[in-house]
Amino acid sequence: MRADRLIAILLALQNRGRMTSRELADRLEVSERTIHRDMEALSAAGIPVVAERGSHGGWTLREGYRTNLTGMKSGEMKSLMLAHPSGLVQDLGLRGAFDDAFQKLLAAFPVSLHREAELVRQRIHIDGAGWRQHEGQLPFLSLIQEAVWDERRLRIRYKREEDYVERILDPLGLVAKGSIWYLIASVENSMRTYRISRLTDAAALNETFERPESFDLAAYWEESTAAFRYNLPRYPARLRLKERTLQRLAAQWYVNVLHSSPVEDDCLEADIEFRTLESACEILLGHGRNIYIIEPPELKQRVLEEARAITAQYE
Repeated sequence: MRADRLIAILLALQNRGRMTSRELADRLEVSERTIHRDMEALSAAGIPVVAERGSHGGWTLREGYRTNLTGMKSGEMKSLMLAHPSGLVQDLGLRGAFDDAFQKLLAAFPVSLHREAELVRQRIHIDGAGWRQHEGQLPFLSLIQEAVWDERRLRIRYKREEDYVERILDPLGLVAKGSIWYLIASVENSMRTYRISRLTDAAALNETFERPESFDLAAYWEESTAAFRYNLPRYPARLRLKERTLQRLAAQWYVNVLHSSPVEDDCLEADIEFRTLESACEILLGHGRNIYIIEPPELKQRVLEEARAITAQYE
């Protein structure tokens, strides 16, 4: 509906600042012509939208203008109620701030939504923490976080193979993958990724840096992750197994199901990619006799040798 779209435009400009017609059109999945008509409607309604010309132009709200309009719906409220202060928030020292902000959010809900909010809270709980914790392993995370906020250069020290290496870098962002924290930084005009738990020392310098305007943290992480996966070694194998076993196998890390087709006895033949011969052997042994290796012969032989060794050990 147009009213929903006008609210979405207003909130986007308020939260993000200047946006072009193309950015708004892509965000709302409409044409740029529709955005121009919506801007005319907002202006006619007394909303101070301003069009700035030039290569860095776009739509903005007049400085100082804010709206308390949220247009929050029941479904949107329920999605916010699922937010949970995971261990990542704890790592950053923001647990108290999260709790305070969440209470303010609840207080802002209309009275008609309070009961729904309580129903969601009592029926759905999301625990973002894993069984294994890493308390005490991230002594430099807070320091690095402040350097990212303040755009201040860092000197870090980490172990690489047998040597310790020092680097001076521009910290651009933090990424949490599961419970593992990574620092994304610029070093001598190239992008690097550092696992924070592997740092042995870190210090913020007095020197600041200018953050690249074109850098997008989420886009960089997605591209670097794709490149990492693409460059991983591949070890192909053909297996015979049942559908249920194939599903369990496909859910494991570093296992890629390329193709599967039904054969006799309610079984499938599947082409699978593992990473190495060693990892394939280890994974397949965990599934026991539920999987039969068709090829390659060396994998079949390696699994057979391991099975015989296990039998000999217990005999």
